[in-house]
Amino acid sequence: MSGTFYVTTPIYYVNAKPHIGHAYTQVVADTLARFHRILGEDVFFLTGTDEYGEKIEEVSLAKYGEKGHEKEFVDSIVVKFREAWGSLNVSNDYFIRTTDPGHGKLVQDMLQGLWDKGEIEEGEYDGWFCTPCETFWTDTQAENGVCPECNRPLGRIKEKNYFFKMGKYREWLLEYINEHPTFIMPEFRRNEVLGFLREELTDLCISRPKERMSWGIELPFDKGYVVYVWFDALLNYVSGIGASGRERERFWPANFHLIAKDIIRHHAVYWPIMLKAMGLELPKTVFAHGWWKMGADKMSKSKGNVVDPLAFIEKYGVDPLRYFLIKAVKLGMDGSFSEDAFIATYNSDLANDLGNLLNRTLTMVEKYFDGVVPAAPRDPGDPAQLARSNELRSGIKGILPLVKGKMLSRDLLLQEALETVMQTVVGRANKYIEASAPWNYSKQGNMEAIKLIMADLVEALRVTAIAIAPFMPATADKMWRQLGAGDDIKADISPSVYDKWEPDKLAGVKVAKGEPLFMRIK
Repeated sequence: MSGTFYVTTPIYYVNAKPHIGHAYTQVVADTLARFHRILGEDVFFLTGTDEYGEKIEEVSLAKYGEKGHEKEFVDSIVVKFREAWGSLNVSNDYFIRTTDPGHGKLVQDMLQGLWDKGEIEEGEYDGWFCTPCETFWTDTQAENGVCPECNRPLGRIKEKNYFFKMGKYREWLLEYINEHPTFIMPEFRRNEVLGFLREELTDLCISRPKERMSWGIELPFDKGYVVYVWFDALLNYVSGIGASGRERERFWPANFHLIAKDIIRHHAVYWPIMLKAMGLELPKTVFAHGWWKMGADKMSKSKGNVVDPLAFIEKYGVDPLRYFLIKAVKLGMDGSFSEDAFIATYNSDLANDLGNLLNRTLTMVEKYFDGVVPAAPRDPGDPAQLARSNELRSGIKGILPLVKGKMLSRDLLLQEALETVMQTVVGRANKYIEASAPWNYSKQGNMEAIKLIMADLVEALRVTAIAIAPFMPATADKMWRQLGAGDDIKADISPSVYDKWEPDKLAGVKVAKGEPLFMRIK
């Protein structure tokens, strides 16, 4: 192992089944995890579910008609998240639930430590609270008593509670963010957080009286209260390591917390201050992606415009959805989801370009060489063909280092890495077939030229399979098998695969043409 890589997604609130926004975060995290595993790193990919809080208590009460069924309710929803991530081919190493006893114990231990250090004090909360967002707002933030995040009416709360002394860390956090430019990414999100910190940072109310809301982890120093759900949930990033059987010292701090932009304040303000107060290191990067919208509208259960990822997987397959989610939007920006756009991308990039390239190449290898990949001859008997070959190979030669550089970029250039492969290798290889016209060389009896063309195309497909393996693992495996390269691409490639080009590695192997990768959608 050459090092560790720890990536997390948010733990999803289980008041409803997963939607396409959840699936997006999962695919991005999974792509990174798979890429770093190829590099030979000891990867820990954590995801899970956030199961306490007022919203859960409300929906459980609405379903069962009485309190006391919250665990039964969350159990019924959690299974849908597990099924969804299985269908999406997500390779998480551990799935944490905040109702796990081990998580609750760590939360209580951390709170007791903060209480003992004087970081928590008793007081009275008098302000606004958004139950759907599980977030407090001040009078200044909550104009007209409306939540600035979801635009729903807020509830006014005035009650005795416990407060984490967050405000005193404001100057420290400002300095930390300024001195660590990759702590919050993309850059415009960092500026957004710095803007937020220019205002007064109030202490954080971290408790709920049980007489009003009891579905939570009990405060260790006052049994009349439970913990505010965000304070509990954020600690999953620490508790999940130990719960998985791993050593915290080996994987903490996390390399990336991947989140959606609407929870950046919790991850880039609350969380670093909590860690600082607890004496733990901060994660290396909090990366906030944008929202998926339907047209100009944010997807929302209340608007009824939420996209079910399982329906798309069942209809079109898992890898086309994974491909579209990465390809259609630059990480960090908002994206617009529509079935028409999905179908257009599917037909153009996957069915026409990638699928057709594999199918045509293997058909010609079977036709001209009985299915055995020829070695590339030094002299194809046509200088023009040699020039075309050299041009294609110059693109193939540099593609894997280029992809590696984009994947390791602080900006997480996943979309750009995928586009580079599709344009520089797949796109050029398709044009190479038309420009080379092997059928004309066949008429001329120039088999050396055809050997070179087939060797080039097979090499283009071999490199493409390696490059897309983190993005579309099932498709990469299918390509690998049809090329005759092996049965399991993960097992067949080494950590140095991105650093060196091994041309003509498949010369002499017999291809195994199978079903088309992608059937065109009509």
